[in-house]
Amino acid sequence: MKKKASKPNPGLEAFQAGYEIVRGNPVLKEILSHANLRFDDSYPMAKEDWARVYGDGRIEANSHRRALPEEWAYVIVHCLLHLGLGHLREDRKDDPLWNAACDCLVTRYLTDFHIGRPPKELDDPLPAHAREEEKLYRWLQEHRDPDCFHFSTMTAARPDMIWVPEPAQWYRKPPDWRALFADSLREALRDAVDYAGGVRPEPGEKKRGTTPIQRARDWFLASYPLLGGIAAGFALVEDAQVVQRMDIPVAAISVHLREIYCNPNARLTEREWRFVLAHEYLHAALCHEQRLGKRDPELWNIACDFVINGWLREMHIGDVPDGLLFDAALSNCSAEEVYDSLASTRRQYRRMAAHDILYGPPGWAETRDYVDVDAWCRGAIQRGLEYHEGHGRGTLPAGLVEEIRALSQPPIPWDVKLARWFDERFEPLEKHRTYARLSRRQSATPDIPRPSWRYEEAALAGRTFGVLLDTSGSMDRSLLAAALGSIASYSEARDVRQVRVVFCDAAPYDQGYMNAADIAESVRVRGRGGTILQPAIDLLESVEDFPKEVPLLVITDGEIDRLQLYGRDHAFLIPKGASLPFRPKGPVFYLE
Repeated sequence: MKKKASKPNPGLEAFQAGYEIVRGNPVLKEILSHANLRFDDSYPMAKEDWARVYGDGRIEANSHRRALPEEWAYVIVHCLLHLGLGHLREDRKDDPLWNAACDCLVTRYLTDFHIGRPPKELDDPLPAHAREEEKLYRWLQEHRDPDCFHFSTMTAARPDMIWVPEPAQWYRKPPDWRALFADSLREALRDAVDYAGGVRPEPGEKKRGTTPIQRARDWFLASYPLLGGIAAGFALVEDAQVVQRMDIPVAAISVHLREIYCNPNARLTEREWRFVLAHEYLHAALCHEQRLGKRDPELWNIACDFVINGWLREMHIGDVPDGLLFDAALSNCSAEEVYDSLASTRRQYRRMAAHDILYGPPGWAETRDYVDVDAWCRGAIQRGLEYHEGHGRGTLPAGLVEEIRALSQPPIPWDVKLARWFDERFEPLEKHRTYARLSRRQSATPDIPRPSWRYEEAALAGRTFGVLLDTSGSMDRSLLAAALGSIASYSEARDVRQVRVVFCDAAPYDQGYMNAADIAESVRVRGRGGTILQPAIDLLESVEDFPKEVPLLVITDGEIDRLQLYGRDHAFLIPKGASLPFRPKGPVFYLE
């Protein structure tokens, strides 16, 4: 039996033709692509209604209405302008006066756009007060002019705007409609100017070789000076075969090649690509590859992703793609702090995302000839920050500003930081005069005995600290010598006479109290086996002659298990580039 052909739906065909009219407009096509237009019988509407718009981008048209394509185009644009102009607000929801004021302003915009034509019942002359939403809204509150209630796409003054609360976490968050509309206006204006100058094709025509990724990059060059300098120095690679061979799901950056690899099959919008490119630019600007050191590359990449994504969400650059790494508990933390906090659960976080930093070959930073890429990136982001702040381009996250400024300053040497740690725990002692032991007499007055200066014995008795030294085979002897020499000099300069020293590898070796001046010369390393530091800490906690309030300095290579320090004041001294497999509560000094 021959299948019966479906009857044509003239109403749907007219609506689709109106949709195509709107899609051909360069200002509205982007916001239209994010909206969700519906033309069916699945929702109840009165027969005299035209359409209504929701804050999440839904536009429900009345499928029982019969109209020309130009009239449907007018209705669709009316709803889109409500979104693009930010009319759907929680503080004005279900307010007919606000709805009427917005409808009047949208009608005025439509007369300038010249898209479609209004239906007969909406083709009334505009009131004289239709100039700005807020002013018209306040005027309506005083006068309630009935002429202002005839411009809604709903008749009988029913509201056509329906505010929608913030969606649940599992639901895709709608885009920033106002930013989307502003970007479309800016792009359309640029196209018109370029066309007038003979640079680009006529507005509305397809641009050759222009993709959402390239337009996102151009936006940084033209509109975001903080990262514009970095964007100018990196080439975009959009070859699908290249990124497939490199197993790049979305994007990745190679600093030493100065290339950013983008997967054109990721199906992201232009605003989402802005977020992705800003993410990659910050990897380069903040020298994350250079700061890797001896850390796990994949886990370090994840830690940097957490920090960058938190900043970009706060900066509102583009739209946040699905599946990004973000944790509010890790906000206001540096990448090093986040890495230490993730190290204890590295298996869980390794499964969360593929790393997007393509590290260069070993030693590439030392073999550079005429271009220092890291120095160039630091200079570019610093100049971008100065321009951003000097031209009032808005506020930036404090953590990002602090990190950018830190990159432009020489780092404080580890021994200076260690000296400050000693200063905070060992205040200068006050000398007292005493005749118990006379000082030398002056030759001019040999008969006059003069007192000597000395410290109180009680003050000297509690002036000590503990040194827990990791003597495993992975510890470098030169670093051990530098650390012990600095400890000896700082201790003697601050009148610390005795230091409790414990060596530890497979088992603890208690050296007891030693003179601070002898710690760098007479100490012999007893171990050089594996590393288990907790027994040494337990040993110090169990002995009676080591006070609870005395600080402890742990010197290790970082390849240790989590430590239980029983609330004791402590600090870690580890080689530069190493990291601890847990988040330390005390300060960490990096040996160079």
